[in-house]
Amino acid sequence: MTQKVDLWFDPLCPWAWMTSRWLLEVEKVRDIDLRFHVMSLSVLNEGRDLDPGYRELMDAGWAGVRVAMAVERAHGQQALRDFYTAIGTRYHPGGQEQGRGAIEGALADVGLPTSLADLGETDEHDDELRRSHHEGMDPVGDEVGTPVIHLNGKGLFGPVISPAPKGDQAGRLFDGFALVTEYEGFFELKRTRTVGPIFD
Repeated sequence: MTQKVDLWFDPLCPWAWMTSRWLLEVEKVRDIDLRFHVMSLSVLNEGRDLDPGYRELMDAGWAGVRVAMAVERAHGQQALRDFYTAIGTRYHPGGQEQGRGAIEGALADVGLPTSLADLGETDEHDDELRRSHHEGMDPVGDEVGTPVIHLNGKGLFGPVISPAPKGDQAGRLFDGFALVTEYEGFFELKRTRTVGPIFD
C-alpha cells in the first residue's frame, strides 16, 4: 500500500536538506507518494528574541521561501522539488551564500524564469506562505523547526540525520520512522548531535 509522505522544508536548513535527500532515496526502494511543502524559519521566528546574527539570517530568509512558493504556484509540485534540489545544492554542499544570486542561479539550473526571483522581494503572497507553514507546523507544535514530516496522519519533527542513508538502509530507516507514527502516544526520541551535516 502506498504511504503518503509530506515533507515541510525551508531551503536554508541543512538538516531539512539531509532529510529530503533521504526521502528521495526512500522513494526508490519503498512505495511512497512523496510531496514537498514550504515552511519558513522566518515565519517561525517572528517576534522571538534572537541574537543579531540569527536575526539577520531570518530577515534574509524570506526570499528563498517566497520564491519556492511562487515556483509551486506557477509550475507545480515537480518544479518545486527541482528548485529545492537546485537551491539546496547551491546552499549546502555548494556553500553558496544565500541571496538573489543563488536564487536566480537555481531557477536557471532547472529551466525556470529567473524573473521569479522578483517575488522573493515582495510580501504580496505571504498569506499563502503562512498557510503552507502552519499546515505543516501546527500539528507538531511550536518547539521545533524543520524538517517536519507528516506520515500516517501524524506530524513529527525529524528525523535529523547525517549523512543521509542510501538504498536499503534508507528504506529500513523509513520503516522504523513509519512504525513509530502508528502509535498515537509516541512523542519523542532524541540524542545529542555529534556531527554536522555530511553532504555526499
